[in-house]
Amino acid sequence: MASPDGASGVGGSPKETELSITLTLRMLMHGKEIGSIIGKKGETVKRIREQSSARITISEGSCPERITTITGSTDAVFRAVSMIAFKLEEDLGAGGDGISAGRAPVTLRLVIPASQCGSLIGKAGAKIREIRESTGAQVQVAGDLLPNSTERAVTVSGVPDTIIQCVRQICAVILESPPKGATIPYHPGLSLGTILLSANQVRG
Repeated sequence: MASPDGASGVGGSPKETELSITLTLRMLMHGKEIGSIIGKKGETVKRIREQSSARITISEGSCPERITTITGSTDAVFRAVSMIAFKLEEDLGAGGDGISAGRAPVTLRLVIPASQCGSLIGKAGAKIREIRESTGAQVQVAGDLLPNSTERAVTVSGVPDTIIQCVRQICAVILESPPKGATIPYHPGLSLGTILLSANQVRG
């Protein structure tokens, strides 16, 4: 309970403040997953935007990986993540083999500033272990930074329900510990190989 000496006034009720916060979540996706989320003529992504009221942008580019950015109130972001997870399960789980008897696990790769990953892992891995145990999802924080950035990939896999609980807990940790210092965001495809390739094309 809050102590009577006025310490209880910190930020009002946690539920209210949580819902009014604007959250931005970045996810790394591969071509097939992006196709699934965009849908025919962009219908799927349009529906997710409308029903979740989150802003969803997908990075341009012809590289196999793209960044999907979801921005909105925490509630809108979680609704969007939930719809994306179910959509991926529906499209990728019923894969070409027709083995849809067991629910195929869905994997989301969140892109998180490295300075926040320490809080997510916790002392001696305590926090990440707690998230794994309470949600039943697999969570892996990459040891290395993503190329040319100060961000790391955090891979979450499981059935959509467990993923959504897991993402909620990860977001709670991130909101409590803002990134330290400047963040250099990861842009897929800006590897040396791509730069050399485009330089050659300019010359040719």
